Amino acid sequence: MDKNKILFPIICAVFVIIAFIIGISMGKKMEADNYPIASENTYQTTQYGSHNSFTKLNAILTLIDQAYVDNIDVDNLTDDVLPDIMHNLDPHSAYIPASEVEESHEDLEGSFSGIGVQFNIQNDTIMVVDVIAGGPSEKLGIRPGDRIVEVEDSVFTGADITNNKVLKTLRGKKGTAVNVKIRRAGVPDLLKFRIVRDDIPVNSVDIHYMLTPQIGYIKISRFGANTYEEFMTGLTDLKQKGAKEFIVDLRYNGGGYLTAVIQMVNEFLDKGELIVYTEGLHSERQNVYADGTGHFKGYNVCVLINEYSASASEIFSGAIQDLDKGIIVGRRSFGKGLVQQQIPLTDGSEIRLTTARYHTPSGRCIQKPYKQGEIDKYEQDIVERYDRGEFFASDSITLADSLEFHTRLGRTVYGGGGIMPDYFVAQDTTVYNKLYKNLSLSSHLYGFSFQYADRNRAKLSKIKDWKSMQSYLEKSDYLEQFKAYIKDKKVEYTDAEFSQCKDILANIIQAYIARNILGDNGFYPIFNQSDETIKKAVSVMNGKK
Repeated sequence: MDKNKILFPIICAVFVIIAFIIGISMGKKMEADNYPIASENTYQTTQYGSHNSFTKLNAILTLIDQAYVDNIDVDNLTDDVLPDIMHNLDPHSAYIPASEVEESHEDLEGSFSGIGVQFNIQNDTIMVVDVIAGGPSEKLGIRPGDRIVEVEDSVFTGADITNNKVLKTLRGKKGTAVNVKIRRAGVPDLLKFRIVRDDIPVNSVDIHYMLTPQIGYIKISRFGANTYEEFMTGLTDLKQKGAKEFIVDLRYNGGGYLTAVIQMVNEFLDKGELIVYTEGLHSERQNVYADGTGHFKGYNVCVLINEYSASASEIFSGAIQDLDKGIIVGRRSFGKGLVQQQIPLTDGSEIRLTTARYHTPSGRCIQKPYKQGEIDKYEQDIVERYDRGEFFASDSITLADSLEFHTRLGRTVYGGGGIMPDYFVAQDTTVYNKLYKNLSLSSHLYGFSFQYADRNRAKLSKIKDWKSMQSYLEKSDYLEQFKAYIKDKKVEYTDAEFSQCKDILANIIQAYIARNILGDNGFYPIFNQSDETIKKAVSVMNGKK
């Protein structure tokens, strides 16, 4: 018999008694994909089993502690066992050790403590790509293009320098200091800085700008604590600039706080319209309705999604689609319709337990199928979609009639596997030749762009907007320089291959150069010019199909 099948029930039992011993209390704070209203109840021990069961389990633990042949660290044993238990429940339940809890919250909390730089590792050296406005590094005069080469009087370069190592070294508690030495182009000696760490904002709205005189574009990377405020700032600015319609880009947005997405959808809905509801075996149905206070009711909305749009992104797009408040453009979304409740344990660790499923206004649950114990197969779903051609043709998607639902105006929509767009946009394969694939899988595109920006920083820094940056680059010979760069890197290609993907390479390089000088305000407006999904959205909103 499979040893794992024998051990798993025992491990589950051990988990139950450990949970009973340390005590589990429900957190009031809503985490990623939690209930709209967090439970304030404390789970009672009677939920875990009978008194006799606990006596038996306690006896087992006592025997292990007192009679096992070797010393056992129960805490380490617990941390080793719990991830497997949670992983075997469903794809999204999880155990988070106390040492990782703070880090797991940072992306959604709206800030973390650090020195305030964006960096990239080039040639085994930390390159400062951008400096956060108002952060401690900017106040000290650290600049994009600087290279951090020493930390606390120790060399901090080499092949063992990783992103994770840099983050752990440069981040820290607010008010603590870190000493660094920086090499700056044109300066012969190393520059010394004592940087006092401070709160660094984590922005979730990457960019907003006018795509056309009528259409405003806003890109959201996650639904965090500050996302609603950032979203409103962006929409208000676009409205003041003349926007009559909005494109909300949720591609590659994996979700986040349910409160944030509810507030954001509410801006477009009339009072009493259902946004989402949650329901589970042990959880009564909870409905969330629009309160009628939205400032953008009546505005036409287009939501962009793809296979990496999940959870809160699907709540947003599902509500807009079901209530016929706008259109969805792109490819089928991920398909995560499970609700996790954050449950803190008294030792500082957490479990995120799936307690319900959420449903869009039409009643559909968009959770894609999974089987307990087959999570690895679930995680390969995106690869399988690609292999069967779903990224290239919408008719490769098979949806069961039993999962058919209808929007408020009677349009047919489907549940059970993500949000299907109203307008499908295939992944562009026309430029995917051997050269483009090789460059995409390497660091050469970014490496050259950083090198070009760094070498020409004095000139480029005088350029203050993306249009002027693009105009300057198009008059330069950066593509010829790029050819020389990849030749030096031993990249083999033919003139025909380069010609075939020349336009997309030029677009990416221009965007990367602009990012190194202007940040995301320079990157996205240039990069999006070659985006077929955005082009399709604009076309549809202009009345063309």
